[in-house]
Amino acid sequence: MNSDQVAEAVPVASLSQWIRSNVSTASGPITVSHLSGGSSNLTFRVQDDANDWVLRRPPVGAFLATANDMGREYRVQTGLQNTDVPVPRTVAMCEDESLIGVPFYLMDFVDGIVYSDTDQVAHLDETQALAASDELIDVLARLHAVDFEAVGLGQLGKPAGFLERQVNRWCTQWEKSKQRELPAIDEVAERLKRSIPAHTDASVVHGDYSFNNTMWSRTDPSKMVAVLDWEMSTLGDPLTDLGMVSVYWGEAGALMWRSRSPQPHRLNPGFPSGDHLLARYETTSGRSLRDIDVYRVLAVFKLSIITEGALARIKATRLDDDTTSTENTIAELAELALDLANASSVASLRG
Repeated sequence: MNSDQVAEAVPVASLSQWIRSNVSTASGPITVSHLSGGSSNLTFRVQDDANDWVLRRPPVGAFLATANDMGREYRVQTGLQNTDVPVPRTVAMCEDESLIGVPFYLMDFVDGIVYSDTDQVAHLDETQALAASDELIDVLARLHAVDFEAVGLGQLGKPAGFLERQVNRWCTQWEKSKQRELPAIDEVAERLKRSIPAHTDASVVHGDYSFNNTMWSRTDPSKMVAVLDWEMSTLGDPLTDLGMVSVYWGEAGALMWRSRSPQPHRLNPGFPSGDHLLARYETTSGRSLRDIDVYRVLAVFKLSIITEGALARIKATRLDDDTTSTENTIAELAELALDLANASSVASLRG
């Protein structure tokens, strides 16, 4: 973002007035700079003489109120404030759209490193890489152990029937987005529908948990200092988070990242296998992973449909783009989901 775009997204005069009225520690004029975000929620650094904050707001232009819900992000991080899940301290929420045009909130700036690719973990030795991987899973287990009623998050979602709704939602999304027939997707959909476990747990679910959405200490590379990007959080089945982490770690992640810098765990031999992550979670959480294949297949199924949605948008708006690579990735993800189902210990997944 250039300076004019930043000024449009976060008008300094309006924001300054609001901060002076709503933040007791405000001191002096503010400066605003863009940190991250584009089509998803936007993140800005806001500083004055005494404070260093982060402002989150929806993307510029059209956005979905449900997908870009600032109040949800703010409530979740505020609720988790005094738990052992590391989150930035929330400062204030503004729902008055007349200020900068959209709802937004402030939280403390947390200094650290996001392990987004292999370059960002080049400083880790093998021992630190293993410790960071274990920390990634241990924090996830701690999140799933939070008593959501006790921290005021009991209205965040409807955990009853969550997994069934997820399967049905992504089946519906496929029908809306598909650009061609993929029999593997249809077959996986039918197998998932008949494989939903009779009993599922309920917890706060992050919705997009991975190294990419966590921040790590600059002085202790194996210590996580913040979990970020709570825009997809809800109450639901905790194993949906674990299923996504585990497939990101394997072939599905490699397919999704093959046109980008390699994932952080790809080159350092200290990073463990996906099976290690599952075993670590089972030990740390005390939760049975008997049906984990259902969640792993669902995760790859979901990734293929998300990518199909992206393909549909490209075809609708950028008519001259060569989409062959994206189409191949979707087909490979669909076949991978079917392969995982065929190899599963869950009989109903095997077909």
